Amino acid sequence: MNEILRKYIPENSIFLVQEILEAHHIEIKIVNNRTSKHGDFKRLLNGSFQITINNSLNEYQFLLTLIHEIAHFVTYKQNKRAKPHGIEWKRNFQHLMLPFLNPEIFPNNILPLLAKHFINPRASSDTDVQLALALKQFDEPNNKTFIFEVPLGCTFKLYNGKIFKMGEKRVKRYQCLELKTGKIYLFNPNAEVELIN
Repeated sequence: MNEILRKYIPENSIFLVQEILEAHHIEIKIVNNRTSKHGDFKRLLNGSFQITINNSLNEYQFLLTLIHEIAHFVTYKQNKRAKPHGIEWKRNFQHLMLPFLNPEIFPNNILPLLAKHFINPRASSDTDVQLALALKQFDEPNNKTFIFEVPLGCTFKLYNGKIFKMGEKRVKRYQCLELKTGKIYLFNPNAEVELIN
């Protein structure tokens, strides 16, 4: 296993990850943070396979992302035409993740949320709001605020500089107005933003 990878995952998961990586020949590349995704899987032009994962993830989110992407690799090897987050991927993700779902690897408060998530895993753990919020408690502190904490009518800024005015909650997401264009956008409750005073 890549020695650098060891510092990004929980210590008690190293042996299990090593077993998986020995069974599947795939390059793992750790990259700078991307706001649009935690990681990805792709087949390179030379026919080899690569997984990239953001270096900014906490060890639990990193492990979850790594196994998520390995499940894409396994699914691709089994059936190149399978849907990216279809039933085949879900089964592979569940199967690969099962040995990691124990208190020696994940904190006790995360395990019930992971168990619930893996009944029917989603394309992104960020869309599972409870799990995403629980995982974020292990992130490095930053000056960001969760959308659900922004008071109605207050303004906030995204990483890309766009400025919004906080609106009402619509079912599960928050409706916000982009001030420059007047367009309405919907935000997941766990989206992180920068408040503007």
